[in-house]
Amino acid sequence: MFSRNRVISRSEVILPMLKSLTVLFAVGFCALSVAPQTVAPSLTDQLSAVTARGRLLAEYDIASWHSTDAVQASHPVESDVEGYVAQKTDKGWVVDYGKLSENRDRFLIAYEATQAGAADKFDVNKISPPREDTGFCWKAALARETARKDFHGENRPYNFSVLPADSGQFYVYIFPAQTVDKVYPFGGDVRYLVSPDGLNITEKVQLHKTILELDYRNPKIKVAGGYHTDIFSDIPVDTDVFFVLIRKPLMPEFVGARGHSFQIKIDGTIVPQK
Repeated sequence: MFSRNRVISRSEVILPMLKSLTVLFAVGFCALSVAPQTVAPSLTDQLSAVTARGRLLAEYDIASWHSTDAVQASHPVESDVEGYVAQKTDKGWVVDYGKLSENRDRFLIAYEATQAGAADKFDVNKISPPREDTGFCWKAALARETARKDFHGENRPYNFSVLPADSGQFYVYIFPAQTVDKVYPFGGDVRYLVSPDGLNITEKVQLHKTILELDYRNPKIKVAGGYHTDIFSDIPVDTDVFFVLIRKPLMPEFVGARGHSFQIKIDGTIVPQK
C-alpha cells in the first residue's frame, strides 16, 4: 500500500592588505564596476533558487501527508494504488493516486485528492474506471521509479518527492522519513535530475551524507536554533530549507559550507553571515 512516511497524523571575506593608495583605488574601482554585475547577483540568485525549491519541497511534503490521510480514510482499493504524483496548481495542490500500467505507458489515476482551502484539507474523488494519464503524472511517476532504482540507502523508510525542473525535466528528492514524533532525521539525502521522458538520470547530487536523528522530545530543553555543516556544497541546499520549514518548533538553522556561513530563517530565506 502506498504511504507518506510522516509520524504526525500526521537544511570570509578576506580583505587584502593594501600597500599603497594606488592599489586601494584600483581595487575599489574594480569592486564597484565588477562585483555588483557578477559575484553578488550570482550568489543572490543561487540562494533565491535554493529557497524556492526548498519551499516547494516543504509544500509537496505537506500536501502528500494530508492527502494520503484523506485517501486512506476513504478506504481505497489497495490494488489500484501503488503511488502518487503531486502538482501545485493556481487553486492549490492536486495529488493523484494510482499506478503505472502493466507496460508502463500510462499512469492510471484511481483517486484524486484536491486541496480544499487550508493546507491540511483535501477532498477525495474516486475515479472509476481509472483515468489514463500520458502527461505530467505518467512522466513524473516514471522519473520517481528511475531514481528509486538507482538509489541505495540505509535499511529505513525514505520519502520520494518529484518536482518539475527546467526544460520539462524532473527533480526527484529522496530523504529519510520521520518515524518518531518530534525526532527529525536529517541527511543521507539525494537529488536527481531526470530527463523529460522520466527514463534517464542527467544529474545526481548527494546533498548530505550522514543521517542525524535530531531529538526535540525533551520539553525542558529549549532550542533557539540549529547548526550543521554541508560538505558537498558552497551554499545551503534545498533540503536544508525544507528541514527548517517542517521542523517544529520553528527555529533558524545556521549552515557552514566550505568556509562560508549562512543563516536560514524560519520562512526559508537564506542570509549570508559576515
